[in-house]
Amino acid sequence: MIHECLGGWQRTCFCNQITPKMDGKEVVVTGFVRRVRNIGKLKFIILGDREGSIQITIRENEVRKRVLQKIAKLTRESTIAVRGVVKANNVVPEGVEIIPKDIKIITVAEVPLPLQISDKDVSSLDTRLNWRYLDLRKPKNLLIFKIQTAMEMAMREYWIKNGFIEIHSPKLMGSPSESGAEVFPVVYFEKEAYLAQSPQFYKQMAMAAGFDRVFEIAPVFRANPSHTTRHDTEFTSIDMEMSWINSHEDIMKFEERWLVYTLKKVKKQYGDEIKKVFGTELIIPKLPFPRMSLKEVYDRIKDTGRKVSYEEDLTPEEERIIGKIVKEEFDHEFVFVKEFPWKIKPFYHMKHEENPNVTKGFDLLWKGLEITTGSQREHRYKILVSQAKEKGLNLKNIKFYLDFFKYGCPPHGGFGFGLTRSLMSMLNIRNVREVTFVFRDMRRLYP
Repeated sequence: MIHECLGGWQRTCFCNQITPKMDGKEVVVTGFVRRVRNIGKLKFIILGDREGSIQITIRENEVRKRVLQKIAKLTRESTIAVRGVVKANNVVPEGVEIIPKDIKIITVAEVPLPLQISDKDVSSLDTRLNWRYLDLRKPKNLLIFKIQTAMEMAMREYWIKNGFIEIHSPKLMGSPSESGAEVFPVVYFEKEAYLAQSPQFYKQMAMAAGFDRVFEIAPVFRANPSHTTRHDTEFTSIDMEMSWINSHEDIMKFEERWLVYTLKKVKKQYGDEIKKVFGTELIIPKLPFPRMSLKEVYDRIKDTGRKVSYEEDLTPEEERIIGKIVKEEFDHEFVFVKEFPWKIKPFYHMKHEENPNVTKGFDLLWKGLEITTGSQREHRYKILVSQAKEKGLNLKNIKFYLDFFKYGCPPHGGFGFGLTRSLMSMLNIRNVREVTFVFRDMRRLYP
C-alpha cells in the first residue's frame, strides 16, 4: 500500500542506484534534505537516503512556480519526494543529477537542528545520545548497523549449515539466572521476578531436551553499576550451546571457525567501506587462534614488570597488554585465554579433571578486548549440586535448573559472544555507546 502522504507516488529507487546510464529516465526518489543552495536562478537540493545522496538541480525558468514555492519552504532534514528526469552530468560528484518535474513536501524539519547531520559533527556524545535518531542519520553511524546486520546474517548461516536450532528463551525469570548479583528485580503481579542476565540455564535445558545444538541472539540485562566505555545494562548477547563434546577445546574450535566464516562474509560485503570510513583493515584471522592458560598470560604480563594476581580475572588493562603481546608474537588479533580459577567462575563450569582448582572454560579476546566467555558445563547432577553448594547458592532458588540434569543429559558446552564489543574491535571504536542502537546504562533510560 502506498502511504497517502506520497499522494500516489511510489519510490522507484534509492539515490545511489541512479547512474548516468539512466539519462532521460523518469524516477521518483525520497529522502531527507541534506542541503539547499541558491546560486542566482539556480537552486540545488542535496537529497539523502540510507544508501547515498543525489543532487536535485532546479532552474527557475524550467520549473513551475509552485515547485519553486515548495523549495522556498524547505529546511535541512525535511523529508520530501521528488519526481523528475535523470540527467548525466560529469560536473557533479555522482556524475548524475535529477531535474525535478514536481516535489512533494512530506514533513518540514524545525530550525535549528540540535546537532549537525554530518560525520564531522563535533557535538558531545551525551548530546548525540539525547538526539540519537538524528545522530543515526549520519552515514558513518548507519554503516555500523549495516555491518551488524551482515554479521548476524553470516553467523546464522554458519549455525544453520552446522545443524543448529534457534531458540528464544524467556527474559522474565523466577530466580536470578547467574550468581544473584547485578540483577534487575521487577514486579510480576503479586511476586518478584528478575530480568534474565543470560539465556544460560535455558540453553542447557535445550541440551537436556535433546536439541543437540542451539543458538540465540537476544537482549540480556545486567544491573552493572559501572560507567565505563565497555559496560552497559542492556545489550544483545549472541549465544550457542552444543552437545556431545569432549572438552572446552571443541567449543573453541567451533567458535574460531564460525568467526572466520562470519568475518569473511563481512569483509566481502563491507571491507572497502570499513577501510574508507573507519580507517582500519578487517583482517581475516588464521586458524587456529592462539591459546594461553591464564597462568601463562599472567606470567607474560609479569615479565613486563607489572604486578599480577594469579587468582583474579584479567583487568581491562591486562587484556590490552596480552592483546599487544599476542599481536607481536603471533601476528594475531585473537587469543583464547583458558583455565580460569574455579573460585571466580560460575558454579556450572566444569572443573578440570587434571586440576580441580581451574575450570574447563575460556575467554576470547579480540585486539585486547574480551568478546566471549565460554566453557564446558557440568552435566552430572550430583556434581552440579555439590558445586552449587560450594558456591554458597540457595538450591531452592535453582531447583528448576538442577532438575534439568536428573533424567539424563549429554556432555555439552557453549559460549556467550558480545555483539557490541565485537563491533568495537572490528571498527576500532572505543566506546560501546557508539555501536549500540539505543544505549542503556545506570544513568540513561531515554530516548
